[in-house]
Amino acid sequence: MSRRVMFYAQHLLGIGHLKRASLIARGMAVAGLDVSVVLGGREVPGVNFEGCARILLPSVHAADASFKNLLDENDQPIDDAWRDRRVARLMMEYDALRPDVLIIELFPFGRRMFAFELLPLLSAARADQRSPHILCSIRDILVGKPDPERNRKSVACARRFFDRVLVHGDPRLVPIEASFPPIAEVSDLLSYTGYVVDRSDRAARSSNTLGSGEVIVSVGGGAVGLPLLRAALAAKPLSSLAGRTWRLIAGPNLPEEAFAALAWTKPPGVIVERWRDDLPALFKNCLLSISQAGYNTVMDLLFAGTRAVLVPFADAGESEQALRASVLEQRGRVATAPAAGLSPEILAAAIERALTLPPASVDIDCSGVEKTTKIVETL
Repeated sequence: MSRRVMFYAQHLLGIGHLKRASLIARGMAVAGLDVSVVLGGREVPGVNFEGCARILLPSVHAADASFKNLLDENDQPIDDAWRDRRVARLMMEYDALRPDVLIIELFPFGRRMFAFELLPLLSAARADQRSPHILCSIRDILVGKPDPERNRKSVACARRFFDRVLVHGDPRLVPIEASFPPIAEVSDLLSYTGYVVDRSDRAARSSNTLGSGEVIVSVGGGAVGLPLLRAALAAKPLSSLAGRTWRLIAGPNLPEEAFAALAWTKPPGVIVERWRDDLPALFKNCLLSISQAGYNTVMDLLFAGTRAVLVPFADAGESEQALRASVLEQRGRVATAPAAGLSPEILAAAIERALTLPPASVDIDCSGVEKTTKIVETL
C-alpha cells in the first residue's frame, strides 16, 4: 500500500520552522512512511532530514526581519522568471510523487508571499483523482495581521483546500485562538498534536556533565541574535553568576565577521561556539539559560526543566515570541527582558529574578512528533 508524504517547508530567516519540520519528517520516516520534504531555503548546518528524500527548490531568503524583500541564491531580488522556475519545479515534483498526504507548513496563515506556487499546488492536489489528504502544519502561536480582510482570506483558503490543520501546541498553555481569533471559524479542522520536542537519543548524547553549572546563552539561528549576545557579555560581570562559565551559542546564521569578533574578544570564563546539536542536553545540565523565545528553544527549555531568562524577538511587528514569553512569565516559570532597549543592567536584573524561580517546567503535551505521525499514518 502506498504511504507517500510530501511535506513543504519554507524557511526565510530563522531556523525554527525548519527545525520543527525536520523533527516531524524524521519521525514519520522512522515510522516507515515514504517522506519527501520540499525545501526552498538556504542550507542550515545541524538541521537534517535523515531518512527523507529532499526536493530542493531554487533557494530564497529574507533580506531582513521585515520579510518584505526576498533574495535568491545569488542575493538578488526574486522576479517573475524566478517564480516561474519555482512553480514549474514544484508541480513537476508533485506530478512525479503523487503523494497520499500533502503537508504544507504555515500557509495559508503565513508565507503568503508564496501563494504564487502554493495555490497552483493545492489546486492540482484538489483536482487529483487520487484525492490526497491535505494538511496544514502550524506552531502554537501565529502572527496575526491588523487587516481583517487578509485574515478572512487566510481562513477561507484553509476551508477551501485543507482537510485538517495540525496545531503543534497544547491549548492548556496557549490556545491557537489567543494569537489568531479568526481561526475559530475553522475550529472543526483543528487538531492539537502537542508540542514538537526532540526526545531522541541525539538530543541527550552530550556527556552527562557537559555544561554543568554554566550559563548558556543561545539565539536560535542567530540571524537577529547579535544584540542579545553582546548584552549577555556585558551583563556577566554585573550578575551574581559572574564567576560561572558562560557558553554563547551564536547560531549558523550569525554573520561570520560578528562571530569572529565575539570569538576573538571574549573575556575569561566565556566560551563562544557556532552551533551545537546537543543543545537540549546542555539545557538539562546548565544553571541558567538566556535566550530568545522561539518555539524550539522554549520547548527544549521546558522539557529540560531549566531556569531561564527569555528576551523575545519583537522586531517588525513580530508578536509570537512576546506572547509565548508572557504566558510563561505570568505562570512564574521564567524571567523576561524586552529586546527593545535591552541593556546589561536590565539583563542582569532579569538573571537575578530567574534564579529565584522554580525550573521552567510546566505540564504540557510534548508528543507532537508521535501524534502527528499517528494522524498521518491513519490517513
